[in-house]
Amino acid sequence: MSWLWVETVIQLLGVLILAPLVTGIINRIKAVFESRRGPSIFQPYYDLAKYLRKEILIPPDSTRIFYLAPFFAFGTYILISLVIPVILPFPVYVSPTVDFLGGGLLFALTSILLILGALNSGNNISAMGASRSATFSAFAEPTLIMVFFAVALISGTNNPYVTNSVLATSFSSYLGIYHLLSMAAFFMLLLFETGQLPLESQSNMELGMIDEARVYEYSGPHLFLTKYSSMIKLYLLGSVFLNVFAFPWFLRTGLLGSLEDIPIMLAKWGILIAALVIVNESLGKVRLFKIQDFLSVSFALSIFSILTFTLGGIQ
Repeated sequence: MSWLWVETVIQLLGVLILAPLVTGIINRIKAVFESRRGPSIFQPYYDLAKYLRKEILIPPDSTRIFYLAPFFAFGTYILISLVIPVILPFPVYVSPTVDFLGGGLLFALTSILLILGALNSGNNISAMGASRSATFSAFAEPTLIMVFFAVALISGTNNPYVTNSVLATSFSSYLGIYHLLSMAAFFMLLLFETGQLPLESQSNMELGMIDEARVYEYSGPHLFLTKYSSMIKLYLLGSVFLNVFAFPWFLRTGLLGSLEDIPIMLAKWGILIAALVIVNESLGKVRLFKIQDFLSVSFALSIFSILTFTLGGIQ
């Protein structure tokens, strides 16, 4: 029983350490695709350290919501990292308290917190980003919940660890059309939620930005928390896609196995990073309102996944 605490700490530290590294690798490979030298894969760590050394500036018209939102959002992502299979294939101490639905609601909560923080900044650009984020979240969050519900039907439980075990041991379930549809829906959602879909700008000087606009007024440790939260969100959603949908195999158990799971996850992430970069670099940027069409297709795929399962699990 005492080793479970150690494994819990390993999962948490694995998320905190690997999240910036995954972001750095993605940025470096994108630069290679664009024939640029690009930043070091460790650049996100340097950026986070820089933000911590900066001063916090608070807009004069803001409220406590603006000040506290980054702390609560970061804390919520830390909680999520302990309740879903992102490093270990078995539940840690906090895992039994949250299922698929609870995880989806926690992701939605962090989005709401950041939207409220942006609205309370009093900045028009932040308000614009918050408005867009709220509009698109109305399509994205239901899709996330429906996708989780679709894969939960396969194992008959909302427990993501049980679903991981079922898919890892049953090729018929893994290759079922209902699972493949839910996998496609989640991958589309992953592209949008992590900013890998070439529909929004990552610059803070363009009117097409969404996530960058929400944190436009944050600085110092506040910016550290929001940027770190974004990296953790990318890692969490990508790890769920890898361990529950695409590659539910290879993860090991036990104390030594939990340490081996870290390089195993990096290997899995190598495949996903290649897919994300190819999609990001292959598609041209389209108009902003097309995001709604993209998310609507993702939601439709999740509904079709549930229908095919309930109508007899057509293979």
